[in-house]
Amino acid sequence: MEALIHHFTLLSDQALVDKTFDPSRIEDLMRLFEVDSYKAWAALESEQQQELEEAEDSLREAELELDRDMEWGMEEYRRTLEEMEKMEAAELKELEEKAENARRTGNLMEKAATIAAKRHIAAAMGSAAASMRSAWKTAAGNKVHPS
Repeated sequence: MEALIHHFTLLSDQALVDKTFDPSRIEDLMRLFEVDSYKAWAALESEQQQELEEAEDSLREAELELDRDMEWGMEEYRRTLEEMEKMEAAELKELEEKAENARRTGNLMEKAATIAAKRHIAAAMGSAAASMRSAWKTAAGNKVHPS
């Protein structure tokens, strides 16, 4: 392009100086400018197309990497979820065992309290019976004769 501009400058100077200058020479040079412009345009379009393809390739690679990272993240989430479910099941089992032990202890305490209450009632009944016998003996031994 610079060579064409230099050539145009020379032709312009020649046209100013030479009265027999043929203007078709400038028209021929203008056609060369046009051809050079089209070539530059085509080269620019080709370069842009190449850059576009490179950008699309880069985008596809980024999408694949994102997919891999997302899949890794989901797998990590699944593993964590399974681990938490195992921990949860173990904790639930432990709580159920503790609850069962507490229930058994409660049942034993209830039986012990029932036995203690029955013994207390039996002792109270025995004490009441002994008091009644003693009272009958005393009442029978202190009989006053009506005479």
